Amino acid sequence: MKRPDFQMKEHYTIQDLLTIMAVLRSDDGCVWDREQDHHSIRNNLIEETYEAVEAIDREDRDLLLEELGDVLMQVVFHAQMEAEQGHFTFDDVCDGVCQKLIYRHPHVFGDVTVENSVQVLDNWDKLKQVEKHQETLASRLGGVSAALPGLMRAAKVQKRAAGAGFCYDDVQGAIRDLKSEIAELEAALENRDAPNIAEEVGDILFSAVNVSRMAGADPEEALYRSTDKFVARVSAVEALAMENGTPLSAYTSDQLDNLWRRVKE
Repeated sequence: MKRPDFQMKEHYTIQDLLTIMAVLRSDDGCVWDREQDHHSIRNNLIEETYEAVEAIDREDRDLLLEELGDVLMQVVFHAQMEAEQGHFTFDDVCDGVCQKLIYRHPHVFGDVTVENSVQVLDNWDKLKQVEKHQETLASRLGGVSAALPGLMRAAKVQKRAAGAGFCYDDVQGAIRDLKSEIAELEAALENRDAPNIAEEVGDILFSAVNVSRMAGADPEEALYRSTDKFVARVSAVEALAMENGTPLSAYTSDQLDNLWRRVKE
């Protein structure tokens, strides 16, 4: 049933999006939208963000246009919930981010002079620390969101720690540490020390992130690319098996390894 208080248009703006969300959350709106809270749609925000990232990786502008809209919708959804409780509005969200951008760009909106982007980022980090009252290293490390993906969080923590001197002199030191952690995992596996196995695996991943970071490779992106490569190679192996008229399940480990080598070469 068409709502008499809502005007259909050919093109809509952010104000229309805010109005639509308010309508959906109203008593005579959508029962599903009205039942949601921050926690129930938490994962939606994560999923929509990753779908926008995928559009960027695929360089698909049409998809990016759609996915950015979905991300924006999630922001509006959460802001509407708070507006209903009288805590803050979408305008407050916009005001906050504008205030932040102006404050953290004194070389644009103030009288600070910078020579390159490195100084820009350095100033950004210093201003952020003051803004968030992160006077100690512990508070700066604790300020890294625990909700970040594991590799991303580890890299960010390591970068902040490195700024205070907690870092190897070169990547070779990080590699030696990684080898040491692998040896500890091997010992835990040999001793069937279940409680320590998971811990040692975690230490290996953390050390691998450090190697990746010090080598100049983003660990999250590096693993993303490697996973894509694995999927592509498995698909190619399966295609070879189908050409031979034999299902993958009929191949032995050695035969699969031979197919893998052919694909890799």
